[in-house]
Amino acid sequence: MDSLDDFMQTRPPTAARPLLGLTVLVVEDSRFASEAMRLLCLRSGARIRRADSLHHAQRHLAVYRPAVVIIDLGLPDGSGVDLIRDLTQGASRVEVVLGTSGDPDGERLAIKAGADGFMAKPVSSIGYFQSKVLEHLPADRQPKGLRALTDEVIVPDEVALRDDLETAAIALEDATDHRSLRYLTQFLGGIARSVDDAPLEREMDALANLQTSGAALQSQVARVAAMVQDRIARTSPI
Repeated sequence: MDSLDDFMQTRPPTAARPLLGLTVLVVEDSRFASEAMRLLCLRSGARIRRADSLHHAQRHLAVYRPAVVIIDLGLPDGSGVDLIRDLTQGASRVEVVLGTSGDPDGERLAIKAGADGFMAKPVSSIGYFQSKVLEHLPADRQPKGLRALTDEVIVPDEVALRDDLETAAIALEDATDHRSLRYLTQFLGGIARSVDDAPLEREMDALANLQTSGAALQSQVARVAAMVQDRIARTSPI
């Protein structure tokens, strides 16, 4: 046994740490959302491993077998729906597979692909997170006795948000590729919803509508780029 973390994983789940003994793989491209999941797992007793793309998730799964996989549907190299389908319909099924997204249609897509459940973004409530995982675990993985539900929320570090915004700002400098722009629109829309940034969310919805209609995009892309730079200036540097 090499570390305190390894020791903790051998302990049975408790009311205070109901996910002790579980390894959770989070497949999430946003640093901000990934940091939220890290804090939620830490407070719940679970060990977390992270992948920011389908490619890195597949590399991880070739080596480790987590008990729970939480998959964002919008990823830079494809749809999380495909990974959900692979993990639920393959010969060696992962114990619990959950989809997550801020897209209103996300839950339907995840469940249709075979996911056991779904977490609507943003995920910040410890009680909500724990309940969504526990409801799909067998009895021997559940904590004994009564478990008090908590309404406590976690707040990820602002540095993670800044990283996401800076990544988006670089991508917006050359937003000529339609596929990349569609991904970026989803990515920034998810960030806006996660931090309750209604003005940025409206502009991302407007950009998505322009892409659907085939209208000119340059002016709206420039508007979004300016808003992103404004938000970078407001966040704390490292």
